Amino acid sequence: MKKLLILPIILLLMTAVESQAQIFNTSLTLTVRDDLGNTVEEATVQLFASEADYLAETNVVVEGVSDNKGVVKFKKLEAKSYYVLVRKGDMDNAGGGEQIGKLEEGKFNKATVIIQ
Repeated sequence: MKKLLILPIILLLMTAVESQAQIFNTSLTLTVRDDLGNTVEEATVQLFASEADYLAETNVVVEGVSDNKGVVKFKKLEAKSYYVLVRKGDMDNAGGGEQIGKLEEGKFNKATVIIQ
């Protein structure tokens, strides 16, 4: 009897996992920190689809500003890799942390960018 109950439970769990991926949009939460590890508020964050766009600073996919905890959230993104440009005053992330790995589809993705 227990064996008969296990199969439906497994099928139900697999369906729940699949439907969860379809319910949630692909999103990215970026935390901006300085070289000392402190969060940076009011930093401008831009995402680019390609390295060429990043280098030319054209065709911004999405743009945001970090909040008082150094966090900026982007929703409804494509599940792919992005180039990120973060600036505040004379600080930026040039020379490191310029590309974010491929985002997982239907998930809440997180990354941290260091500016100096």
